[in-house]
Amino acid sequence: MKIKSITKLKIKLCLELLGNILLFLFIFFVVYFLITLLFENSLSVAVSNFNYDLYAFIVNNRENILYVYLGIVLIISIYRFISKYVNSINEVYESLDLILKEDDEAIKLPSEVNDFSKKLNDIKYNYILSKKKEEDAIIKKNDLIMYMAHDLKTPLTSVIGYLTLLSDEKNISKETEEKYLKIALDKALRVESLTNEFFDITRYNLQEIPINKKEINIAYLLRQLTDECYPMLEENNLKCKLIASDKVMYLGDGEKLARAFDNLLKNAINYSYENTTIEITLKEEDDTINIVFKNKGDKIPKYKLDKLFDKFYRGDESRNTKIGGAGLGLAITKEIIELHKGKIEVKNDDEFIEFLVELNKK
Repeated sequence: MKIKSITKLKIKLCLELLGNILLFLFIFFVVYFLITLLFENSLSVAVSNFNYDLYAFIVNNRENILYVYLGIVLIISIYRFISKYVNSINEVYESLDLILKEDDEAIKLPSEVNDFSKKLNDIKYNYILSKKKEEDAIIKKNDLIMYMAHDLKTPLTSVIGYLTLLSDEKNISKETEEKYLKIALDKALRVESLTNEFFDITRYNLQEIPINKKEINIAYLLRQLTDECYPMLEENNLKCKLIASDKVMYLGDGEKLARAFDNLLKNAINYSYENTTIEITLKEEDDTINIVFKNKGDKIPKYKLDKLFDKFYRGDESRNTKIGGAGLGLAITKEIIELHKGKIEVKNDDEFIEFLVELNKK
């Protein structure tokens, strides 16, 4: 594409130079016609009456005068052509500074370098776009650091507080001691969970998640995950119903898919109404495997729904530390699904939230 544009510009320049030369040659031949044909008539009489020496000089040096005139015509033609394009090049050079200006004003150049104008405007647009993305990323990173610092400090303060009580109080009952230890342990586990998320963020930013494919039973994998989440379900007064056949085979990375499905299940647990049932449906249709995670919870506004898979996005504006994370779980889930050449989307009505995963078996 670039070679075609340059070739096109070269042809355009050559044609324009040729046009200028032909124009000045036409003028040259007009003058030649006047000198050779009319000079013997009225023009010669007029010149001889004006200055006989000039008349004699022209007659004796007619050919030399024509050659000099032809040379002047060619020099003027080439000079005008070169000057025009040197000025255009200067305008292109000066317009390079406009690329770094973050405004909506388009770069305008002479018509003969219109292709450069389009290219410079594309570069400017991409620069502004990348700058905006970079600024948004910095804002998100700063927000993340602030949120994580807050979330780490809160449970850590509780751990220190309860351990201090256990250390300072000598006459403490066994029941109270167990209560304090349980609270301290829960908060310490929360700190560990948040720390692991920091490591996830580092891995997520530094490299693409690697996958190691092998034949796995998706149905067994989902059944295992629901069993492992039983304590969380009990704690939140929830039930989980898995609708699937006993065996659905798929060539994929079991560990990474387990992580993706675990994120979706825990997300459903965290945002479900109490005393409701989470449904996981697994269906095998021709060359695709469809998995749906469905739970009953608050309606998600459209502006949030579009951002759920964004890195570092957190939908819980109240910042409930019980369910608040770094906003990375669904982003990693999406990447894992897409690395398996699948796709994921979310639907939400007034009653249910559904995450739909489609995996292609080919």
